Amino acid sequence: MALRLVANFDLRKDVLPWLQAQRAASAGAGVPDGGADVLENNYESLHVLNVERNGNIIYTYKDNKGNVFFGLYDCQTKQNEHLYTFEKDLQVVSCSVNSERTLLAASLVQSTKEGRKNELQPGSKCLTLLVEIHPVNNVKVLKAVDSCVWVQFLYPHVDSHPLPESHLLLISEEKYIEQFHIQVIQEDGNRVVIKNSDHLPRERVAEDFVWAQWDMSEQRLYYIDPKKSRSILKCIQFCADENFNLMFEAPLDVSLSNSGFKLVNFGCGFLQDQEKLPKYPTLCVFTNRTGSLCVCYSPKFDSWEQVTYSVFYFHKGYSKTFTAALGSAHSHVTKGITFLNLDYYVAVYLPGHFFHLLNIQHPDLICHSLFLTGNSEVIDMLPHSPLQSLSGSLVLDWCSGKLYRAFLNQSYLLEFLWSTRLDWEKMAVLHCMLACGRDPEFLEAKIIQWISENISACYLFDPIQEFIIASSYWSIYPETSNMDKLLPYSSVLTWNTEIPGITLVTEEITLPLMKVHSFKNYWEKLNANLEYVKYSKPHLYYKNSVVRREWHSLISEEKTGKRRSKVYVRNILDNAVKVISNLEAKTLVSEPRLAPLFQEEDNHQRLLVGLMVSELKDHLLRHLQGVEKKKIEQMVLDYSSKLLDLICQILETSWRKHNLHPWVLHFNRRASAAEFAVFHIMTRILEATSSLFLPLPPGFHTLHTILGVHCLPLHNLLRYIDNGVLLLTETAVTRLMEDLDNTEKNEKLKFSIVVRLPPLIGQKICRLWDHPMSSNIISRNHVKQLLQNYKKQPRSSVIDKSSFSVEFLPLNYFIETLTDIESSNQALHAFIGHDNVDAKFVEEAALKHTTMLLGL
Repeated sequence: MALRLVANFDLRKDVLPWLQAQRAASAGAGVPDGGADVLENNYESLHVLNVERNGNIIYTYKDNKGNVFFGLYDCQTKQNEHLYTFEKDLQVVSCSVNSERTLLAASLVQSTKEGRKNELQPGSKCLTLLVEIHPVNNVKVLKAVDSCVWVQFLYPHVDSHPLPESHLLLISEEKYIEQFHIQVIQEDGNRVVIKNSDHLPRERVAEDFVWAQWDMSEQRLYYIDPKKSRSILKCIQFCADENFNLMFEAPLDVSLSNSGFKLVNFGCGFLQDQEKLPKYPTLCVFTNRTGSLCVCYSPKFDSWEQVTYSVFYFHKGYSKTFTAALGSAHSHVTKGITFLNLDYYVAVYLPGHFFHLLNIQHPDLICHSLFLTGNSEVIDMLPHSPLQSLSGSLVLDWCSGKLYRAFLNQSYLLEFLWSTRLDWEKMAVLHCMLACGRDPEFLEAKIIQWISENISACYLFDPIQEFIIASSYWSIYPETSNMDKLLPYSSVLTWNTEIPGITLVTEEITLPLMKVHSFKNYWEKLNANLEYVKYSKPHLYYKNSVVRREWHSLISEEKTGKRRSKVYVRNILDNAVKVISNLEAKTLVSEPRLAPLFQEEDNHQRLLVGLMVSELKDHLLRHLQGVEKKKIEQMVLDYSSKLLDLICQILETSWRKHNLHPWVLHFNRRASAAEFAVFHIMTRILEATSSLFLPLPPGFHTLHTILGVHCLPLHNLLRYIDNGVLLLTETAVTRLMEDLDNTEKNEKLKFSIVVRLPPLIGQKICRLWDHPMSSNIISRNHVKQLLQNYKKQPRSSVIDKSSFSVEFLPLNYFIETLTDIESSNQALHAFIGHDNVDAKFVEEAALKHTTMLLGL
C-alpha cells in the first residue's frame, strides 16, 4: 500500500494485558469481582479518550458494575498508570490530564442504557469535573449543564520543572469556549491540591462558532465563525505565558450553517453513526513546518457517481476543487472521505474507491500529485475504519484503539514506479519518493536504475531532466523554507493532459488577514509565504538564461582572441574548482567511479559550472533575506555539485551495468553492444541537460565523442557533429590522431574530423598528424595569416627561375611573394608559435597535395 502505518500504540497489546494482570492480582488478594475474565467480557468498553501533546494516551473502560475507570499509557516509559475511578455508571464524553499528572478533567453524560436512574445533578445532562489525582483527593464540579462539554488541558513549551498553574479549555455544545486558570499548591509533602477551588479565574476564548479543531502539537485552536455572507476561519495561538492571540482571519467559501456542531481532535467522544458519515461535511486544517496552511473540505454527498472535495492552499493564494468519479451509480458509499496530514503531502482517500496524494508544497500542476482509483490494489489495502489525523503524521483509529505514525511506503512506490505505464503516475511517484524518502541515497540509486531501464518509456516528460532538477532541489530544500520560491522544482512548467477519473477547478482565494505584527517560528514562515503571494509576481525561480548568454559570450571571445579581464575569468574558473572539490570530497567515502570523468580540464564546461555558481549565488543573495552569505555560498556549492553528481551517477550506473573497461577510450578497436547502450544514455543525458543549459562533468564530451566514433558510421557521426550532438574536444581528437593509422578509411575519418575543428584546436591537431593533408591545412592557415595584412609593394616582374624546383609560374610567383613577406617586417609577428612554417614548407605541401590529387 502507498501508505505505511506503523503502530505506535495498540490498546489490545499495550493496555489489555496490564489490566488483566491488575485484575488477576486483585483476585489473588481476595478482592471481590477481581477476575480477569470480567475485563475480557467488557472489552468493548475499553477505548481511547485522548492523546495529549507529550504523546501520552488516556483511555477508559467500565467494570462489571459500570464504574468508569481512567488510565494513562506513558509513551516514553511504555508503562500504564491508573488515574481515577468514577463510581457511577456514566458515559465519558471527554477527558484530559495536565502535563504534571496532578489534575484530571472529565466530562460525562448519563448512560444510554435503559432502566438507569439519573445519577447526575438534578436537571443536568452533562457533568464536567476537575479531580485532584496526586493523590486522589477533592473533586470539583466545573459545569453541570444540559449540553455536552469537552475538556482539554494546555501543554505549553516550558522547562521540566512543575508549573504552579494549569490551563484548561472547556468547549461547550452551546458554541463557546472558555479557559480556566487553575493554581495548585503542595500540602503535606507531595500532596497537590487546587488553590481557591471555589473561585477559579476563567475567560471567554471564542463564541458563536459551528466548527472547531484542536492542534495538540502546536497548541492552536481553529474555529469557524459563520457570517451571513461567508464563513470566517480564525486561529488562536496559546502561548507559554498563559496568553493567547488571535493570529489570523480567513474567509472560507464553505457552507456549514446547516451542518450542526462539529469538533475535530478534541478526543474521542461519541463517534457519529458510520452509515451517516457521508451525509455530513468533512473539514480539517493542516499545517507543516514550512509555513503551509491548507484547509481540506468535503461537502455532504449528493451523488453516488462522483465525490467532490476542495483544498484551500492559503499559503499559495488559491484553492483547487477536485471531482473524482466513483465508477457507477451502484458504487454505494458507506464511509466518508478521510484527510491525512503527511507533512509535504495530504492524503485524501475514500475506502474502496480512490486514493489521492496531494502535493502541498507544489500544488500548481496536477501531475505532481498521485491519484489512484479503486481499480488499484492500494485502495483495498488501506484501513476501512475512520482514521483521525492528529498533529504531524500521527493517525488514530478510534475503533480499534490503535495509534499509527503514517509514512509514504517507499518500497511500494518503487514497485509502482516500475509497474505503471502512465506518465503522470510516474512523475507523481518520482516526486513523492524524493520529497518523503527517508534514505535519499538509496532512493536515488533505485530511481537511476529505473531511468536506465526505461530511458525511452516516458513521452510527456524527460525522466532525466525531472530527476536531476527535483533531486537537486530536495538536496538543499530543508536548509531554508524559501527555496520552493527560488529554485526550480520540476522541469515541467505546464500540464494540459487530462488525468482519467478526476477533474479540477482552480480559483484564487482571499488571503488570510494576519492580526498580529510580530511573528516567530511557523507564523514567520506563513507570513513570508503570504507576502510572496501578494507581491512576488511573476515567479522568482532561478533560470539559466543569463548563464546561457554569458557563456556564449565568453566562448565567442575565446574564438576571436579577445577576452575580458583575466581576473573575471579566473574567478569563474575558481568557482568551478570549488564545486568539483566539494563533489570529490563527498564521493571519497563511496565506491570509486569507473567512468573516466574529471580527467581533463575541459575549460568550456568549467566555465559553465562557474557561471552557474556565480549567477545562482547572486540570485539567492538578492531574495534570501536574513541568511548568512557563507551559508548561501555553501548551499550553492552543494546544489551545483549535487547536480553534477547525479549526472555522474546515471553514467556510472550504466557503465557498471554493461561492465565497460578503460580500453573503450582507444580508437583502434570495434564497438560492442555495451558501448552502444552507454553511448545512447549519454546522448539522452546530453539532450536533457542541453535544453535546460545545465553543465556536464568535465570529460563528458570527450567520452561521448570517443563512443560516438566507435558506434556510428561515418555519415551519421558527421551529422551528429554538425548538429552539435557530439562536441569535438582536443583530448578526443588528439587520441584519435595517435591511435589510428593512415589507412584510407582512417584518413577519411581524420580529415572529416580535422576540417570541423575550431581553428585554435585545429592548428594543434594538424601538427600531430604526419600526413600531406595535415601539411596542406597547416600551409593554408599560415598563408591566410600572412596575407591578412599584406600590402602589395612595387616589384620587378622578372622571376628568377633558378631558385624554384618546378617551372610552374603561378606557384613560383606565389612562393616568391610569401618569401618577400616573410623577409619583411610585416610578418615578424606571424611566426610566433608556428613551428618553422615558411614559404619552402608551403611549396612542398602544395606539390604533395597536387601530386596526391593527380594520383602521380
